[in-house]
Amino acid sequence: MSATVMPAASGEMQLVGRALALEGGAFHTIIKMHNQRLYRIARSVVRNDSEAEDIVQEAYVRAFAQLGDFRGESSLATWLSRIVINEALGRLRKRRRTVAMPQNLQAEIIKFPLNPSDDPERMMAQRQILELVERATDRLPDVYRTVFVARVIEGLSIDETAELLDVRPETVKTRLHRARALVRKALADQIGPVLLDAFPFAGRRCERLTAAVMRRLGFTD
Repeated sequence: MSATVMPAASGEMQLVGRALALEGGAFHTIIKMHNQRLYRIARSVVRNDSEAEDIVQEAYVRAFAQLGDFRGESSLATWLSRIVINEALGRLRKRRRTVAMPQNLQAEIIKFPLNPSDDPERMMAQRQILELVERATDRLPDVYRTVFVARVIEGLSIDETAELLDVRPETVKTRLHRARALVRKALADQIGPVLLDAFPFAGRRCERLTAAVMRRLGFTD
């Protein structure tokens, strides 16, 4: 078991070591590897595209300032995700809102591909479904929404989600079950129990966020 885990962990620590040595390429690699997950998690908390992007930027800057504290006890993705969640929840607290952390979950991901070769009417229908799912997810109570995004949209395992949110796996399962029921109810009259790749992290947004963080770290083209 350790034989399958160690190479990835070792490679991650090597990447962290390169970043600690102020190698610009290492920072860039870390950002590109984790941009999509961190953005989706941030957006699941604040439900605003531009604010989620800003949160991820701030989280990267904070994380890189504390990178020497990373010991590999959890994955780098989990460590970064916790910083993003703390930053997002801090934003909400400043707006005098309280967000509870999730508890339970279990789900399969059903892909709903957007095929560029499809006819325009079908493409339009698929895009409308994407919008419906995104809106239904946005309307979930905060306590369920973060679990739903982490487990269903981002595809984290139960154990990874539990570790990320600092709750028990049983709690994750329970809250995911409730979140899925709420989403199904919201979509039942229109598209049924379809889960799809909502919240796209467009290449342009990813590139912009990466470039902004690299500039703030002092690395310029």
